[in-house]
Amino acid sequence: MELSRYPWLIELNEELKQFITDDIIIKVVTEDWERRQYYQLREATFRDEQKILKEDRDEQDFKALGIIAIGQMFGEHDRVIGAVRIFPDGEQAWWGGRLCVEPLYRHHHAIGKALINAAVSTAKNLGCQTFLATVQQQNERYFQKLCWDSLDTRNVANLPHVLMQAQIENYPLQHVVMQAYSYKEA
Repeated sequence: MELSRYPWLIELNEELKQFITDDIIIKVVTEDWERRQYYQLREATFRDEQKILKEDRDEQDFKALGIIAIGQMFGEHDRVIGAVRIFPDGEQAWWGGRLCVEPLYRHHHAIGKALINAAVSTAKNLGCQTFLATVQQQNERYFQKLCWDSLDTRNVANLPHVLMQAQIENYPLQHVVMQAYSYKEA
């Protein structure tokens, strides 16, 4: 159906985008539409909103696994509302990065926690012994509460960041309550 012939339908669709759901799943990117929305959310966050990066994609994306939070509407996948990537650096070390949540869902603190839990747990299941990330300084305390240690400070994209390491023995985190969230293994 050609939507441009039905302006009321386009308007309704835009209004529905603002509807916030509590039916959320966390999974590894597998579908083309998921990958498109995964990159769109990253670009909207890091390029457009925060203006940290001129270009969001980099060489790590060729070997990275994208992990996403998908909001479901009426039991059907609706759209990507959160994202993170993980990638190997050697045989036992992995990195996480580009953690972002759609602005409408940032009050759902469990989405970020669930994405971090899935990222570290997925890497751990793939043989990771050391999981690292550079985290914006204002988020250091948030990660510490999720069993991460601060190792060093750095400047990334002219912003203060902290090099952090997950206490991998604590993952998956048992205290990350997933009541309304389901988690699909990679």
